[in-house]
Amino acid sequence: MSHSAQPLVIRFGRLGDTLLLQPMLRRLHARYVQPCHVLARGRYAAELYQGHPDVADMLVLDAHHQPFVLSPEQWHVVHQLRRMRDVPVYVAELQPTSLARIRFLLKMAGIPDRHCVFLEHIPLPPDSHWIEHLLQLADATPPAFHSAFGHVACMTSAVPELVVSPQERADCDQWLIHRQLAGHPLVLLQAANKRTVRWNGVRKASDDDKSWPIEHWTRVVAAINTQWPDARILLCGSPAEARYLETIRATMAQSGVEVVARDLPVPRLKALLAIAHSMISVDTGPAHMAATMGCPLVVMFGSGPLSYWAPRGASPDAVRVLGGPPRQRVDAIAPDEVIAAWRGLPLRAPPSSRVEAGLTSMALT
Repeated sequence: MSHSAQPLVIRFGRLGDTLLLQPMLRRLHARYVQPCHVLARGRYAAELYQGHPDVADMLVLDAHHQPFVLSPEQWHVVHQLRRMRDVPVYVAELQPTSLARIRFLLKMAGIPDRHCVFLEHIPLPPDSHWIEHLLQLADATPPAFHSAFGHVACMTSAVPELVVSPQERADCDQWLIHRQLAGHPLVLLQAANKRTVRWNGVRKASDDDKSWPIEHWTRVVAAINTQWPDARILLCGSPAEARYLETIRATMAQSGVEVVARDLPVPRLKALLAIAHSMISVDTGPAHMAATMGCPLVVMFGSGPLSYWAPRGASPDAVRVLGGPPRQRVDAIAPDEVIAAWRGLPLRAPPSSRVEAGLTSMALT
């Protein structure tokens, strides 16, 4: 058996889940010498890892599940997987419904169980981060590959890294000029999370432990305007959240606030986070992106355990985490706590003084 292989990693998570795979992809690249195939769900996954040195290619399924016989997309993925019947397979999934779908696809592709290792079989030590759990998976070896790779051990960073290409930077620069945002300090607010907007409207705040009251956001914006009168405050999110964010902006009735949710595909958001002054966010995927891109961050947690899900960046001082157990809801966090944490963030060097391209977050643990 060759002493190099191209591992396949499978994860059907959302944006933050997909980003947190990155240290695992780096570890597998080091172990097997070749970059990884990745099977993920949602177009954002391919956009997130476009041009990344640890990713050879992306197989992407639509986020909405269809019966197999009615889904040409799933047939295509199975056809692609059949070409990978002799590679090590790492299934980084714990959600039962997604696991069942993954097992079905692997069976249809004829990939033997001996070629696979599953995160559900990897014990997690107490108080470990999700990234450490994934790295433990990366250190395991499928039985069929144990003789060739079972002895291979690599120490790699536990901090995610993302690539911003020159094209993505140029696109972001042009967008900032078009929106008349260039030259202003940019503070990003991420008020919504994946559960905020449903098919039938905005979820009730009482049913969302990550919901922070609009009047709290208003006080934060007033504090930012006082400290940085020239700042532009950008309400970020997905296109589906734009109307909800417009409601927040209108309720605030403050200057310098813009909704940009319809203008932020993942590549542009990456580039924007690479130059923004700071971000204030509830616990959601873009907060993890901010930490990865070195954007000074205040992130508010509800019931999620901080030890498991706190965002990681190369500069720990640039990430301030508020809330979490024993507090169970984001709305238990006072605006003054957020304002004080934001004012305590380290100053970010202007874009002109930073390296223009390459990888971010290069620190090793």
